[in-house]
Amino acid sequence: MKTKGLRWWVVGLVALAAVINYIDRQAFGALWPNIAKDLFPEMGADDTKLIYGTISAIFVLAYAAGQTIFGKIFDWIGTRLGFALSIAVWSFATIIHIFAKGVVSFSIFRSILGIAEAGNWPGAAKANAEWFPTKERAFAQGIFNSGAAIGGIVAYPIIGLLSAYLEWKAIFICVGLLGFLWLLPWLFIVKTTPDKHPWLSEEERDYILSGQKNQDLDEDGDYDDGYTPSTGELLKHKESWGVIIASAAIDPIWWLFIVWIPIYLNEVFGLDVKEIAFSAWVPYVGAMLGAWFGGLLAQNRLSAGWNVNKTRKMVITLGCLIMIPCFFLLKAPGSAINAVIIMAVLLFGFQTAIGNVQTLPSDMFSGKVVGTLSGFAGTAAKLGAFGLTILIPVLTKGGNYTYAFLIGGALSITALVAVWVLCPRIEPLKPKA
Repeated sequence: MKTKGLRWWVVGLVALAAVINYIDRQAFGALWPNIAKDLFPEMGADDTKLIYGTISAIFVLAYAAGQTIFGKIFDWIGTRLGFALSIAVWSFATIIHIFAKGVVSFSIFRSILGIAEAGNWPGAAKANAEWFPTKERAFAQGIFNSGAAIGGIVAYPIIGLLSAYLEWKAIFICVGLLGFLWLLPWLFIVKTTPDKHPWLSEEERDYILSGQKNQDLDEDGDYDDGYTPSTGELLKHKESWGVIIASAAIDPIWWLFIVWIPIYLNEVFGLDVKEIAFSAWVPYVGAMLGAWFGGLLAQNRLSAGWNVNKTRKMVITLGCLIMIPCFFLLKAPGSAINAVIIMAVLLFGFQTAIGNVQTLPSDMFSGKVVGTLSGFAGTAAKLGAFGLTILIPVLTKGGNYTYAFLIGGALSITALVAVWVLCPRIEPLKPKA
Protein backbone atom coordinates (compact mmCIF):
# COMPACT_ATOMS: atom_id res chain seq x y z
CA MET A 1 0.00 0.00 0.00
CA LYS A 2 1.36 3.39 -1.05
CA THR A 3 0.15 6.54 0.71
CA LYS A 4 0.52 9.86 -1.06
CA GLY A 5 1.96 12.66 1.06
CA LEU A 6 2.86 10.37 3.94
CA ARG A 7 5.24 12.98 5.38
CA TRP A 8 2.25 15.27 6.01
CA TRP A 9 0.48 12.51 7.93
CA VAL A 10 3.60 12.18 10.09
CA VAL A 11 3.86 15.89 10.85
CA GLY A 12 0.10 15.95 11.48
CA LEU A 13 0.48 13.28 14.16
CA VAL A 14 3.44 15.13 15.67
CA ALA A 15 1.32 18.30 15.76
CA LEU A 16 -1.54 16.35 17.39
CA ALA A 17 0.92 15.14 20.02
CA ALA A 18 1.72 18.80 20.74
CA VAL A 19 -2.01 19.54 21.11
CA ILE A 20 -2.32 16.76 23.69
CA ASN A 21 0.92 17.88 25.34
CA TYR A 22 -0.54 21.34 25.95
CA ILE A 23 -3.92 20.12 27.12
CA ASP A 24 -2.18 17.95 29.73
CA ARG A 25 0.19 20.76 30.69
CA GLN A 26 -2.36 23.58 30.88
CA ALA A 27 -4.80 21.63 33.02
CA PHE A 28 -2.80 22.47 36.13
CA GLY A 29 -2.84 26.25 35.58
CA ALA A 30 -6.46 26.36 34.43
CA LEU A 31 -7.60 24.35 37.45
CA TRP A 32 -5.34 26.06 39.98
CA PRO A 33 -8.02 28.36 41.49
CA ASN A 34 -10.09 25.25 42.29
CA ILE A 35 -7.06 23.23 43.42
CA ALA A 36 -5.95 26.07 45.72
CA LYS A 37 -9.42 26.34 47.28
CA ASP A 38 -9.48 22.59 47.86
CA LEU A 39 -5.95 22.01 49.19
CA PHE A 40 -4.97 25.43 50.61
CA PRO A 41 -8.24 27.03 51.79
CA GLU A 42 -6.65 29.15 54.54
CA MET A 43 -4.02 30.83 52.33
CA GLY A 44 -4.18 34.21 50.62
CA ALA A 45 -3.59 35.01 46.94
CA ASP A 46 0.15 35.82 47.23
CA ASP A 47 0.79 32.63 49.23
CA THR A 48 -1.03 30.34 46.80
CA LYS A 49 0.69 32.13 43.88
CA LEU A 50 4.04 31.35 45.49
CA ILE A 51 3.08 27.66 45.78
CA TYR A 52 1.89 27.62 42.16
CA GLY A 53 5.10 29.33 41.04
CA THR A 54 7.27 26.88 42.98
CA ILE A 55 5.53 23.81 41.55
CA SER A 56 5.61 25.33 38.05
CA ALA A 57 9.31 26.16 38.33
CA ILE A 58 10.07 22.58 39.38
CA PHE A 59 8.09 21.39 36.36
CA VAL A 60 10.13 23.66 34.06
CA LEU A 61 13.41 22.49 35.63
CA ALA A 62 12.42 18.85 35.04
CA TYR A 63 11.41 19.83 31.52
CA ALA A 64 14.87 21.32 30.99
CA ALA A 65 16.54 18.06 32.00
CA GLY A 66 14.09 16.13 29.84
CA GLN A 67 15.13 18.06 26.72
CA THR A 68 18.68 16.72 26.88
CA ILE A 69 17.62 13.27 28.12
CA PHE A 70 15.10 12.79 25.34
CA GLY A 71 17.34 14.44 22.73
CA LYS A 72 19.78 11.59 23.34
CA ILE A 73 16.98 8.99 23.57
CA PHE A 74 15.57 10.02 20.18
CA ASP A 75 19.02 9.80 18.58
CA TRP A 76 19.47 6.39 20.28
CA ILE A 77 16.16 4.57 19.69
CA GLY A 78 14.72 6.65 16.83
CA THR A 79 11.73 8.89 16.30
CA ARG A 80 9.03 6.20 16.34
CA LEU A 81 9.89 4.60 19.69
CA GLY A 82 11.08 7.89 21.17
CA PHE A 83 7.67 9.50 20.72
CA ALA A 84 5.89 6.39 21.98
CA LEU A 85 7.96 6.39 25.18
CA SER A 86 7.61 10.12 25.73
CA ILE A 87 3.84 10.34 25.34
CA ALA A 88 3.10 7.13 27.28
CA VAL A 89 5.05 8.37 30.30
CA TRP A 90 3.61 11.89 30.28
CA SER A 91 0.05 10.57 29.93
CA PHE A 92 0.59 8.30 32.93
CA ALA A 93 2.08 11.24 34.87
CA THR A 94 -1.00 13.37 34.09
CA ILE A 95 -3.36 10.74 35.43
CA ILE A 96 -1.47 10.27 38.72
CA HIS A 97 -2.02 13.97 39.55
CA ILE A 98 -5.20 12.71 41.20
CA PHE A 99 -3.08 11.43 44.11
CA ALA A 100 -1.50 14.85 44.83
CA LYS A 101 -2.06 16.16 48.34
CA GLY A 102 0.25 19.17 48.52
CA VAL A 103 3.44 20.85 47.31
CA VAL A 104 5.72 17.79 47.49
CA SER A 105 3.42 15.31 45.73
CA PHE A 106 2.43 17.84 43.06
CA SER A 107 6.11 18.65 42.49
CA ILE A 108 6.98 14.96 42.04
CA PHE A 109 4.16 14.31 39.57
CA ARG A 110 4.83 17.54 37.67
CA SER A 111 8.53 16.57 37.46
CA ILE A 112 7.71 13.23 35.83
CA LEU A 113 5.34 15.04 33.48
CA GLY A 114 7.99 17.65 32.64
CA ILE A 115 10.74 15.16 31.82
CA ALA A 116 8.46 13.14 29.54
CA GLU A 117 6.70 16.07 27.86
CA ALA A 118 10.08 17.55 26.97
CA GLY A 119 10.61 14.74 24.47
CA ASN A 120 8.05 16.29 22.16
CA TRP A 121 10.44 19.03 21.02
CA PRO A 122 13.71 17.27 20.15
CA GLY A 123 11.48 14.53 18.75
CA ALA A 124 9.70 17.01 16.48
CA ALA A 125 13.02 18.48 15.32
CA LYS A 126 14.32 15.01 14.52
CA ALA A 127 11.11 13.98 12.74
CA ASN A 128 11.31 17.20 10.74
CA ALA A 129 14.92 16.47 9.73
CA GLU A 130 14.04 12.87 8.77
CA TRP A 131 10.79 13.43 6.89
CA PHE A 132 11.21 16.81 5.16
CA PRO A 133 13.61 18.39 2.68
CA THR A 134 15.32 21.62 3.74
CA LYS A 135 12.94 23.97 1.92
CA GLU A 136 9.86 22.53 3.66
CA ARG A 137 11.26 22.31 7.18
CA ALA A 138 10.22 25.76 8.44
CA PHE A 139 6.64 25.14 7.30
CA ALA A 140 6.64 21.63 8.80
CA GLN A 141 8.00 23.09 12.05
CA GLY A 142 5.28 25.73 11.88
CA ILE A 143 2.62 23.02 11.60
CA PHE A 144 4.09 21.31 14.64
CA ASN A 145 4.30 24.57 16.61
CA SER A 146 0.71 25.38 15.67
CA GLY A 147 -0.17 22.13 17.45
CA ALA A 148 1.14 23.66 20.67
CA ALA A 149 -0.92 26.78 20.00
CA ILE A 150 -4.05 24.78 19.18
CA GLY A 151 -3.50 22.86 22.42
CA GLY A 152 -3.53 26.19 24.25
CA ILE A 153 -6.67 27.27 22.40
CA VAL A 154 -8.68 24.15 23.13
CA ALA A 155 -7.28 23.34 26.58
CA TYR A 156 -8.99 26.16 28.46
CA PRO A 157 -12.49 25.75 26.98
CA ILE A 158 -12.28 21.96 27.35
CA ILE A 159 -11.17 22.22 30.98
CA GLY A 160 -13.70 24.97 31.69
CA LEU A 161 -16.49 22.81 30.28
CA LEU A 162 -15.34 19.73 32.18
CA SER A 163 -15.08 21.75 35.39
CA ALA A 164 -18.83 22.42 35.20
CA TYR A 165 -19.45 18.68 35.60
CA LEU A 166 -16.35 17.11 37.17
CA GLU A 167 -13.96 17.70 40.05
CA TRP A 168 -10.38 18.65 39.21
CA LYS A 169 -9.08 15.11 39.85
CA ALA A 170 -11.46 13.54 37.33
CA ILE A 171 -10.38 16.11 34.74
CA PHE A 172 -6.75 14.99 35.03
CA ILE A 173 -7.85 11.43 34.26
CA CYS A 174 -9.83 12.52 31.19
CA VAL A 175 -7.01 14.54 29.63
CA GLY A 176 -4.38 11.93 30.54
CA LEU A 177 -6.17 9.25 28.52
CA LEU A 178 -5.79 11.26 25.28
CA GLY A 179 -2.11 10.39 24.94
CA PHE A 180 -2.71 6.66 25.11
CA LEU A 181 -5.28 6.97 22.30
CA TRP A 182 -2.71 8.86 20.19
CA LEU A 183 -0.31 5.92 20.36
CA LEU A 184 -2.59 3.77 18.19
CA PRO A 185 -2.33 5.74 14.91
CA TRP A 186 1.31 6.70 15.58
CA LEU A 187 2.58 3.12 15.87
CA PHE A 188 0.41 2.05 12.91
CA ILE A 189 1.44 4.82 10.49
CA VAL A 190 5.04 5.58 11.46
CA LYS A 191 6.45 2.10 10.93
CA THR A 192 10.04 3.14 10.26
CA THR A 193 12.19 5.92 8.73
CA PRO A 194 11.48 7.28 5.21
CA ASP A 195 14.29 5.35 3.55
CA LYS A 196 12.64 2.03 4.56
CA HIS A 197 8.95 2.87 4.92
CA PRO A 198 6.85 0.48 2.79
CA TRP A 199 4.03 2.99 2.24
CA LEU A 200 6.19 5.67 0.59
CA SER A 201 6.15 5.96 -3.17
CA GLU A 202 9.58 6.04 -4.79
CA GLU A 203 8.89 9.58 -5.97
CA GLU A 204 8.16 10.89 -2.48
CA ARG A 205 11.02 8.89 -0.97
CA ASP A 206 13.49 10.41 -3.46
CA TYR A 207 12.04 13.89 -2.89
CA ILE A 208 12.45 13.61 0.89
CA LEU A 209 15.92 12.05 0.90
CA SER A 210 17.47 14.15 -1.85
CA GLY A 211 16.06 17.33 -0.30
CA GLN A 212 17.67 16.47 3.03
CA LYS A 213 21.16 16.36 1.62
CA ASN A 214 22.26 19.97 1.84
CA GLN A 215 25.92 19.29 2.64
CA ASP A 216 28.92 18.56 0.45
CA LEU A 217 31.90 18.06 2.73
CA ASP A 218 34.36 16.93 0.07
CA GLU A 219 33.14 19.59 -2.38
CA ASP A 220 32.92 17.12 -5.25
CA GLY A 221 29.55 18.44 -6.39
CA ASP A 222 27.62 15.48 -4.94
CA TYR A 223 25.72 15.93 -1.71
CA ASP A 224 26.66 13.58 1.11
CA ASP A 225 25.43 12.69 4.61
CA GLY A 226 26.95 15.85 6.02
CA TYR A 227 28.88 16.86 9.08
CA THR A 228 28.29 14.67 12.13
CA PRO A 229 30.55 15.97 14.93
CA SER A 230 31.00 14.45 18.37
CA THR A 231 29.24 16.24 21.23
CA GLY A 232 32.48 17.95 22.27
CA GLU A 233 33.20 19.09 18.73
CA LEU A 234 29.61 20.22 18.29
CA LEU A 235 29.95 22.58 21.24
CA LYS A 236 33.15 24.11 19.88
CA HIS A 237 31.20 25.82 17.11
CA LYS A 238 29.99 29.32 17.95
CA GLU A 239 26.96 28.63 15.76
CA SER A 240 25.90 25.89 18.20
CA TRP A 241 26.07 28.44 21.00
CA GLY A 242 24.10 30.86 18.86
CA VAL A 243 21.30 28.29 18.69
CA ILE A 244 21.58 27.51 22.41
CA ILE A 245 21.63 31.15 23.57
CA ALA A 246 18.87 32.24 21.19
CA SER A 247 16.72 29.37 22.48
CA ALA A 248 17.56 30.21 26.10
CA ALA A 249 16.46 33.80 25.53
CA ILE A 250 13.37 33.42 23.38
CA ASP A 251 11.74 30.33 24.88
CA PRO A 252 11.12 31.80 28.38
CA ILE A 253 8.80 34.33 26.69
CA TRP A 254 6.46 31.47 25.76
CA TRP A 255 6.61 30.06 29.27
CA LEU A 256 5.93 33.48 30.79
CA PHE A 257 2.52 33.32 29.16
CA ILE A 258 1.61 29.63 29.21
CA VAL A 259 2.37 29.39 32.94
CA TRP A 260 1.02 32.73 34.10
CA ILE A 261 -1.91 33.72 31.82
CA PRO A 262 -4.58 32.15 34.07
CA ILE A 263 -3.00 33.50 37.27
CA TYR A 264 -2.55 36.97 35.70
CA LEU A 265 -6.18 37.10 34.57
CA ASN A 266 -7.39 35.91 37.96
CA GLU A 267 -5.19 38.26 39.98
CA VAL A 268 -5.29 41.45 37.88
CA PHE A 269 -8.83 41.28 36.48
CA GLY A 270 -10.57 38.96 38.96
CA LEU A 271 -11.59 36.26 36.45
CA ASP A 272 -12.69 32.87 37.84
CA VAL A 273 -12.02 29.42 36.32
CA LYS A 274 -14.93 29.56 33.85
CA GLU A 275 -14.16 33.16 32.79
CA ILE A 276 -10.48 32.26 32.35
CA ALA A 277 -11.51 29.25 30.26
CA PHE A 278 -13.28 31.47 27.73
CA SER A 279 -10.65 34.21 27.46
CA ALA A 280 -7.22 32.62 28.06
CA TRP A 281 -7.41 30.81 24.70
CA VAL A 282 -7.28 34.05 22.68
CA PRO A 283 -3.46 34.51 22.81
CA TYR A 284 -3.02 31.03 21.39
CA VAL A 285 -4.96 31.97 18.27
CA GLY A 286 -2.24 34.53 17.57
CA ALA A 287 0.37 31.86 18.29
CA MET A 288 -1.23 29.41 15.86
CA LEU A 289 -1.39 32.00 13.08
CA GLY A 290 2.19 33.04 13.77
CA ALA A 291 3.40 29.44 13.52
CA TRP A 292 1.79 29.09 10.09
CA PHE A 293 2.91 32.53 8.94
CA GLY A 294 6.55 32.07 9.96
CA GLY A 295 6.75 28.71 8.22
CA LEU A 296 4.99 29.82 5.05
CA LEU A 297 7.01 33.04 4.83
CA ALA A 298 10.28 31.12 5.08
CA GLN A 299 9.12 28.58 2.51
CA ASN A 300 8.03 31.38 0.17
CA ARG A 301 11.36 33.19 0.39
CA LEU A 302 13.38 29.99 -0.14
CA SER A 303 11.24 29.14 -3.17
CA ALA A 304 11.84 32.67 -4.47
CA GLY A 305 15.59 32.04 -4.44
CA TRP A 306 16.64 33.51 -1.10
CA ASN A 307 19.36 31.53 0.65
CA VAL A 308 18.78 29.92 4.05
CA ASN A 309 20.90 32.51 5.90
CA LYS A 310 18.92 35.52 4.62
CA THR A 311 15.57 33.77 5.05
CA ARG A 312 16.04 32.57 8.61
CA LYS A 313 17.45 35.89 9.82
CA MET A 314 14.71 37.94 8.17
CA VAL A 315 11.88 35.85 9.63
CA ILE A 316 13.43 35.66 13.12
CA THR A 317 14.05 39.42 13.12
CA LEU A 318 10.48 40.15 12.02
CA GLY A 319 9.08 37.99 14.81
CA CYS A 320 11.19 39.70 17.47
CA LEU A 321 10.28 43.18 16.21
CA ILE A 322 6.59 42.29 16.55
CA MET A 323 7.09 41.12 20.15
CA ILE A 324 9.09 44.01 21.59
CA PRO A 325 6.44 46.81 21.48
CA CYS A 326 3.77 44.42 22.77
CA PHE A 327 5.64 44.01 26.05
CA PHE A 328 5.45 47.77 26.63
CA LEU A 329 1.73 47.84 25.79
CA LEU A 330 1.07 45.10 28.36
CA LYS A 331 2.25 47.39 31.18
CA ALA A 332 -1.20 49.05 31.13
CA PRO A 333 -3.65 47.16 28.91
CA GLY A 334 -6.75 48.65 30.54
CA SER A 335 -8.94 45.53 30.43
CA ALA A 336 -8.75 41.76 30.23
CA ILE A 337 -9.95 41.89 26.61
CA ASN A 338 -7.19 44.32 25.64
CA ALA A 339 -4.62 42.22 27.50
CA VAL A 340 -5.43 38.94 25.73
CA ILE A 341 -5.51 40.68 22.32
CA ILE A 342 -2.07 42.22 22.90
CA MET A 343 -0.83 38.80 24.05
CA ALA A 344 -2.22 37.29 20.84
CA VAL A 345 -0.18 39.73 18.72
CA LEU A 346 2.89 39.10 20.88
CA LEU A 347 2.62 35.33 20.58
CA PHE A 348 2.07 35.72 16.82
CA GLY A 349 5.52 37.33 16.71
CA PHE A 350 6.97 34.70 19.01
CA GLN A 351 5.82 31.78 16.86
CA THR A 352 6.92 33.56 13.68
CA ALA A 353 10.44 33.62 15.10
CA ILE A 354 10.67 30.39 17.10
CA GLY A 355 9.85 28.00 14.26
CA ASN A 356 12.86 29.28 12.34
CA VAL A 357 15.10 29.22 15.43
CA GLN A 358 14.17 25.56 15.88
CA THR A 359 15.18 24.68 12.32
CA LEU A 360 18.71 26.05 12.78
CA PRO A 361 20.23 22.73 13.98
CA SER A 362 19.07 20.93 10.83
CA ASP A 363 20.23 23.86 8.66
CA MET A 364 23.79 23.54 9.93
CA PHE A 365 24.37 19.90 10.91
CA SER A 366 23.65 16.35 9.80
CA GLY A 367 20.38 14.80 10.93
CA LYS A 368 22.39 12.38 13.06
CA VAL A 369 23.15 15.10 15.63
CA VAL A 370 20.07 17.30 15.22
CA GLY A 371 18.39 15.68 18.22
CA THR A 372 21.47 16.28 20.37
CA LEU A 373 21.81 19.99 19.54
CA SER A 374 18.04 20.48 19.79
CA GLY A 375 18.19 18.80 23.20
CA PHE A 376 20.98 21.10 24.42
CA ALA A 377 19.12 24.15 23.11
CA GLY A 378 15.91 22.93 24.69
CA THR A 379 17.59 22.39 28.04
CA ALA A 380 19.08 25.91 27.95
CA ALA A 381 15.68 27.28 26.98
CA LYS A 382 13.95 25.56 29.87
CA LEU A 383 16.63 26.63 32.36
CA GLY A 384 15.92 30.20 31.25
CA ALA A 385 12.20 29.54 31.65
CA PHE A 386 12.84 28.05 35.10
CA GLY A 387 14.70 31.17 36.20
CA LEU A 388 11.94 33.46 35.00
CA THR A 389 9.17 31.28 36.45
CA ILE A 390 10.75 31.25 39.90
CA LEU A 391 11.16 35.04 39.77
CA ILE A 392 7.58 35.88 38.78
CA PRO A 393 5.99 35.57 42.26
CA VAL A 394 8.66 37.97 43.58
CA LEU A 395 8.43 40.38 40.63
CA THR A 396 4.62 40.51 40.64
CA LYS A 397 3.73 40.98 44.32
CA GLY A 398 0.51 42.92 44.60
CA GLY A 399 -0.45 42.06 41.01
CA ASN A 400 2.04 44.39 39.24
CA TYR A 401 3.47 42.55 36.20
CA THR A 402 5.48 45.50 34.77
CA TYR A 403 8.93 44.10 35.57
CA ALA A 404 8.01 40.70 34.16
CA PHE A 405 7.02 42.25 30.83
CA LEU A 406 10.16 44.42 30.68
CA ILE A 407 12.28 41.30 31.12
CA GLY A 408 10.34 39.69 28.26
CA GLY A 409 11.25 42.59 25.96
CA ALA A 410 14.93 42.31 26.92
CA LEU A 411 14.88 38.56 26.16
CA SER A 412 13.55 39.25 22.64
CA ILE A 413 16.50 41.55 21.96
CA THR A 414 18.97 39.00 23.37
CA ALA A 415 17.68 36.25 21.07
CA LEU A 416 18.00 38.54 18.06
CA VAL A 417 21.60 39.48 18.92
CA ALA A 418 22.57 35.81 19.45
CA VAL A 419 21.40 34.79 15.98
CA TRP A 420 23.01 37.71 14.17
CA VAL A 421 26.34 37.68 16.05
CA LEU A 422 27.01 33.98 16.73
CA CYS A 423 25.53 32.63 13.47
CA PRO A 424 27.20 34.86 10.86
CA ARG A 425 26.25 32.40 8.10
CA ILE A 426 23.39 29.96 8.54
CA GLU A 427 24.56 27.19 6.23
CA PRO A 428 25.89 23.62 6.45
CA LEU A 429 29.01 23.68 8.63
CA LYS A 430 32.26 21.84 8.04
CA PRO A 431 34.74 20.26 10.49
CA LYS A 432 37.11 22.74 12.08
CA ALA A 433 40.62 22.61 10.64
